[in-house]
Amino acid sequence: MNATMLLKKIDHFSVMINQILSIITPQHGGTFIDCTFGAGGYSKAILKYPNTKVIAFDRDQSVNYFSKILEEKYKNRFKFYTEKFSNLNLFIKKDINIKAIIFDLGFSLMQIKNLDRGFSFNSKSPLDMKMGINKFSAYDVLNKLNQNQISTILKYFGDEKDHKKIAFQVAKLRKNENILNTNDFVRIIKKVKKNNKFTKKNVATKSLQAIRIFVNNEVSELIKGLIEATKLLNPGAILIVVSFHSLEDKIVKYFFRTYSEISKNPSRYFPKLDEEDKRLFDCPLKKSICPSEKEILLNPPSRSAKLRYGIRNNKKYFFPTELTEKFKNYLEIEKMDLNL
Repeated sequence: MNATMLLKKIDHFSVMINQILSIITPQHGGTFIDCTFGAGGYSKAILKYPNTKVIAFDRDQSVNYFSKILEEKYKNRFKFYTEKFSNLNLFIKKDINIKAIIFDLGFSLMQIKNLDRGFSFNSKSPLDMKMGINKFSAYDVLNKLNQNQISTILKYFGDEKDHKKIAFQVAKLRKNENILNTNDFVRIIKKVKKNNKFTKKNVATKSLQAIRIFVNNEVSELIKGLIEATKLLNPGAILIVVSFHSLEDKIVKYFFRTYSEISKNPSRYFPKLDEEDKRLFDCPLKKSICPSEKEILLNPPSRSAKLRYGIRNNKKYFFPTELTEKFKNYLEIEKMDLNL
């Protein structure tokens, strides 16, 4: 089955789409940026309203099947770019009056179901895990980085308590043979965690997440994406982010909290800023929005989703130094690709 046929057969779910539509109010028209197009769920829902325009991005070339459908149907109202959302500034003109920018950070069911891409526990294809526009694959990470580097990735990006043991077993196995597919890696993890019999999650979940985050530079992409999106927003425009794991949500929560509330100086190493100047957003809700029970029953993977949003105020933009400083350790780890 080729990739296009696979895409057509998979049911696609856009997480918390009703909540998002109620926040961005597309019935009043406007231009919207869909930073993670996927199967186009958010874009399609917005374009149903006649006075809307959507500019969409996705780094995954496999979604071009869906983007072409919308480009044909909404010739003057929809534009798609195969590009990372960290490069928003290269494609969006600052004079465009954007009403909302939307990030859905989850990887898609299409990516999981396509076993050739190595995202699934069941994949026996070569280790890949690339979302698109990548410098290297999971195969490169597990076969070329040293034991300490792999341990660091598992620890920080997967919060994996057995990171040292798993990295040791990876290094031990590859002395005699390469780790060829996702299934090989999962077997290593299960061997280390053979006593974890009562956990509900697959014991390989955290480690696979960690490798995927590293392969796709997801932390630096998210941080740069938030920064570039904020630059583009005029007063009253909305920034929405849907995250799916704790590290993503930690970054998003810190970003909105630090740049929306009058708070203590985040670090003694920074000069104290005028508290008013630190406010880039107004955040109507201090807590995240979660999917309804009905949605979780329909789409179980949505249970881990958290939605946070902010409304751009009229303060002049400044570079959010505290954000990059807060997560500098993660950003430094993602630079390890230079050693490959």
